[in-house]
Amino acid sequence: MSHGEVLGFEEYVRTRQDALLRSARRLVPDPVDAQDLLQTALARTYGRWDGIADKSLADAYLRRVMINTRTEWWRARKLEEVPTEQLPDASVDDATEQHADRALLMDVLKVLAPKQRSVVVLRHWEQMSTEETAAALGMSTGTVKSTLHRALARLRQELESRDIDARALDRRARSGVRGDGRGQGRERERCAA
Repeated sequence: MSHGEVLGFEEYVRTRQDALLRSARRLVPDPVDAQDLLQTALARTYGRWDGIADKSLADAYLRRVMINTRTEWWRARKLEEVPTEQLPDASVDDATEQHADRALLMDVLKVLAPKQRSVVVLRHWEQMSTEETAAALGMSTGTVKSTLHRALARLRQELESRDIDARALDRRARSGVRGDGRGQGRERERCAA
């Protein structure tokens, strides 16, 4: 790689790093993993930078590298998840509704398979057209549409399930019923006696 190409790559990274990190953050839920994903994608792209004839397509190239890398990581992971009947409570650091909604959405996106998640991120967060998404992921537009349809249906189902669980907990809390189904009235009676 020539000295000019190295400088061109460095300048590209300097100007686009924030947008690229946002894209990586949407592909993986953990901020540290998103940084690792972007760094890995940049390292892989650096060696091929002079092969990208049209530098205006560099963002699309890097997004594709990030998607492929994330898929490789997903396939290589150890399955340490244990299925349970009850999901743990999701914690939200920021009290604003916008941050809470974003945290919920990032958490809910975890239920999707990598291919579905990629389609949702590119179509709705990156606001790519169906054709652009198909080109970025190397699939037909019909596959993008059907995958998006199934992914959105799965997300709706997950959100409805969480909403039903939240309403049940709220009703239980208002009625004074403990998690084991017994009322707190007996406890008060014992204390009064």
